[in-house]
Amino acid sequence: MSFLQLNAISHVYLTKSAAKEAISDLSFSISEGEFVSLLGPSGCGKSTLLSIISGLLQPTEGSVSLQNKMIESPGERMGYMLQQDYLFPWKTIEENCYIGLKLLNKLTPEKKESTLALLESMGLSDVRHAYPDQLSGGMRQRVALVRTLATNPDLLLLDEPFSALDYQTKLKLEDLVFKTLKAHQKTAILVTHDIGEAIAMSDRIILLSPRPGKIAKIFHVPSQLQTMLPFDARNDATFSANFQLIWKELDSLEQSPT
Repeated sequence: MSFLQLNAISHVYLTKSAAKEAISDLSFSISEGEFVSLLGPSGCGKSTLLSIISGLLQPTEGSVSLQNKMIESPGERMGYMLQQDYLFPWKTIEENCYIGLKLLNKLTPEKKESTLALLESMGLSDVRHAYPDQLSGGMRQRVALVRTLATNPDLLLLDEPFSALDYQTKLKLEDLVFKTLKAHQKTAILVTHDIGEAIAMSDRIILLSPRPGKIAKIFHVPSQLQTMLPFDARNDATFSANFQLIWKELDSLEQSPT
């Protein structure tokens, strides 16, 4: 049985003058503990698909199920991490990390303790009483990850969470997120434009075609890369060959007439 199953997903955006199909008849499944990246040309529906999986957006056609239960609205089973951290500037780092638990009415002493342990594992325990504007961008994104994991979601949805960071911070955060998700045995879907990031972090890469988004190809990341930290994977001999393979496929999709 699949952990996450997408069945014939299609989505149409309606405007005053036209109907635009963003995704067309898209189906795939993800196993528990798997890390999958969605890659494709701009406008191919990657973020739309993530919104549908989360339950924030209902597809025009098709269905999504998580652990054999239909997803029809947002819920605690999903954790969503975006490009921006969206921390509340008037709350301390610790208070920001408790927001999801408060909304779910699950802010117990045990949950507080586990959240503080997450903060410590991210190297943030010494800034728990600080405010967001006192932290760097990379530190703020680490806080956002703690806030996301604090509710213990079944599935992590990552929408380009590293794209606003400088390259060195991005590489360090990739390693930290990778180690954290593996340690907590989380299933994750990453939306990215970065081929290298997709290869370094994923078990599989789903390449989408230009709008309307369909599955153009699925790449299985070599097993030796799957076990490496992203930084180390980028320096492995097989990384470059896989990068070129995916780059050529993506380039041919972008050059194809729509």
